[in-house]
Amino acid sequence: MKDWVIDDDNLSLERKSILPGEGFFVPDSVEEAKEEAEVEAALTGADVVIVADPDADGLACTALVREAYGDAALVPAGPHDLDDALERVAEYGEPGATAFVCDLCPDSYDDVGEALESLVGSANAVRWFDHHQWADPVAAAVRDAGVDLVVGDSEEECTADVAVRALEYDFPDYLVELAAVTRDHDLWIRDDPRSDDLADFSYWADPEEYIEAVAEHGADLPEDVEEFLAEMRVEKDALIEKAVARADIEEVGPWTVGVTYGRCSQNEVAEALRQQGTDAAVVVKPSGSASIRGTDNFERAHEVARQVNGGGHPKAAGCKPGIYDDMLDYAHHWTTRGAVAKQVILDAFRNLEVEEAVGEEDGKADEGE
Repeated sequence: MKDWVIDDDNLSLERKSILPGEGFFVPDSVEEAKEEAEVEAALTGADVVIVADPDADGLACTALVREAYGDAALVPAGPHDLDDALERVAEYGEPGATAFVCDLCPDSYDDVGEALESLVGSANAVRWFDHHQWADPVAAAVRDAGVDLVVGDSEEECTADVAVRALEYDFPDYLVELAAVTRDHDLWIRDDPRSDDLADFSYWADPEEYIEAVAEHGADLPEDVEEFLAEMRVEKDALIEKAVARADIEEVGPWTVGVTYGRCSQNEVAEALRQQGTDAAVVVKPSGSASIRGTDNFERAHEVARQVNGGGHPKAAGCKPGIYDDMLDYAHHWTTRGAVAKQVILDAFRNLEVEEAVGEEDGKADEGE
């Protein structure tokens, strides 16, 4: 396959909205070999290691740990490759190093248990900061493995907040403020306009570039970064408009759900759909994953996501339905604008309504007795 076929620069905006980015078409084996080599190089000689989600929250935690501990190697990881990241740190990390895990939550202990126990056995200490909703058995098992786990209230704190209070260090005011502004976006409060800047910059910039900028400037990003964001947002806004324009509004039980498809910024799309009167929004991505966003009228996004190979928060969750067996399934996904994924996720909403109805019937039966 020629490089130009997947080169984003050769795509019209309409096609770019429908197709995944060029990284999607790189085989996992190639990407994993590259990542393994990068991790091995980064961990050589490192006394402190951080496994973190490379979004604004995870990278803010990395900046805070580095402020408190000095140099620390970063191993970026998402929920679906957390096990691989822990395994690589256990294998390539220096014996006796201190390891941190930030802004990540396993669905079950079995997903990470073997790699985590190996890491605990080789490290001096393993500390884990997060704010997602942990199942009690998973949290207990992680702590029993020898990990210092601190989980904040997912409706009150982001993981950067957790790091500020859990690390025994007197952080400068501008880094405490960084955590607060990060929370403003991560919990979808949106009272501080700087939080959107942090979220966009963390998405578009290299993780080390982001960490360096916020470690020096906090939430007040320098002028050259603001100029970069303004340039990038021209295309971002156009992709948001296309996703909003192709959205359908569905009545699912007691909820009004906006459902759309496209490569876009899901939070802004969800906000636009909320302004159209939706209680929840589903944004299906060309890569096959989906974002689920709630409102004050719907705080069960994580319950929907858990039915579809995902998880998250009551008002913000993500998932990737297990419906892609080969490239033909992905081709169907792109040409139908995510039709199957949309249906699977809407069915998960319907399952919530069924569960509520069953509970109501049980209550009536109890009253009758």
